[in-house]
Amino acid sequence: MHTSAPTGAPTTREPHPRPELIVGVACLCGIVVALSQTMIIPLVPRLPEIVHDNASNASWAITATLLSGAVATPIAGRLGDMFGKRLMLLVSMAFLVIGSVVSALSSGLVGMVAGRALQGLAMGAIALGISVLRDELPADRVGAGVARMSATMGVGGAIGLPLAAFIADQADWHTLFWVTGGLAAVCAIAVAILVPESPVRTPARFDFVGALGLTAALTTLLLAITKGGDWGWGDGLTLGLLAGSLLVFLLWGAWELRRTAPLVDLRISARPQVLFTNIASVAVGFAMYGMSLIPIQILMAPKVAGYGLGLSMTQAGLLMAPSGLLMYLFSSVGARISAARGPRTSLAAGTVVVGLGYVSALFLRSSGWEITLSTAIIGAGVGIAYAAMPALIMGAVPITETAAANGLNSLMRSVGTSLSSAVVSVVLAHEVIDLGPVALPSYHGFTVALLISIAAAVVALAFTALIPTRRPAAPAAEPDGAAELAAV
Repeated sequence: MHTSAPTGAPTTREPHPRPELIVGVACLCGIVVALSQTMIIPLVPRLPEIVHDNASNASWAITATLLSGAVATPIAGRLGDMFGKRLMLLVSMAFLVIGSVVSALSSGLVGMVAGRALQGLAMGAIALGISVLRDELPADRVGAGVARMSATMGVGGAIGLPLAAFIADQADWHTLFWVTGGLAAVCAIAVAILVPESPVRTPARFDFVGALGLTAALTTLLLAITKGGDWGWGDGLTLGLLAGSLLVFLLWGAWELRRTAPLVDLRISARPQVLFTNIASVAVGFAMYGMSLIPIQILMAPKVAGYGLGLSMTQAGLLMAPSGLLMYLFSSVGARISAARGPRTSLAAGTVVVGLGYVSALFLRSSGWEITLSTAIIGAGVGIAYAAMPALIMGAVPITETAAANGLNSLMRSVGTSLSSAVVSVVLAHEVIDLGPVALPSYHGFTVALLISIAAAVVALAFTALIPTRRPAAPAAEPDGAAELAAV
């Protein structure tokens, strides 16, 4: 574990005179980045036609973003700690602008995949935004600001679906990418004008070997998870990637433990408060993504299936939009619970609400309003839970590790969503009914998928219970604003 002291960190930090501007800009960046991840969903049925290739190859337009985002998130966080969080936030938004333009100008598979991979490199913006808020906000505003920023990961996805569906229905598909690129450019300008650079730095040499090792390990793991359904879970390639990922992770871990300035400080990550929060984050990410995968298919399934409502993508997206609004609103509720009872209590409350939302979905899925109600409950729970995670992480790491630690936590949530996509897809692919030449997921298949999401919420609650209620006293005093984050 490196012990470099922060550079330029004043004893008494002067907070930004307009904290609401910092929160607004950071949240806008987070929402736009999250929106870019879901904007392609309305295009999925048309992707083979758009890229002039088969469905298996066309799916790389989705997989590329997932892989590059997973790799970029912890690396961007570490670079933010070293060279400046505002700088790396600008770089992230630049990647989103460039990737959107490349995709908008593309007419084939290579251009689309390249553009989507560049868009994925912006995913580190959410963790960087959280760290900027810790550095710049007054102590009494940190909790609420961080909670809102953390929730943008889910909010952007929830509002992105109906927005993207509407644009795809009303205009050429290229418009989706031009809109995303324009929004990202607005975010970059706002960051450049309104967000100051943090004086808190971690002077060290960048761990290139660690970055390459983490890239290889995450790529092989997520490739196996996301493409295993296409290749076959017992296929030699899938199993080989999983085994290779495990081996690379072990070698990478051994390397990181020997470094004085590692990419990811595994000793800090092994602290119970950080470790169990990250494991719970995987489970919450799993449960959160189930809300994106299951209800939309029920809403859009034809009525002849016996359970479907036969809605268009736009109609279905509008019915699910309230979940995103409640996710954002209830992030503030999570911040208040964290302030009053500690972030562990907030995380536990959020996972309970998520579980109750999925339980209600078992019985409330025969009409549009019922699905809207159950997804709204799940969204509220996710907002509460997501608000707690950065507070738990930042209460256990030194301020010089803030961005890297938040990047790792964001990565854990992304791993959870990837696992959810793989598991739910496998369940729905094996539980089908035949309607002439078309095979659709069965009612029982959706029930099994909902039960798995309930189990994920239970797992998240179990690991939340293992998080220590009080971390050990730090050897040195924390900077202003850290004390209330540590009080769990």
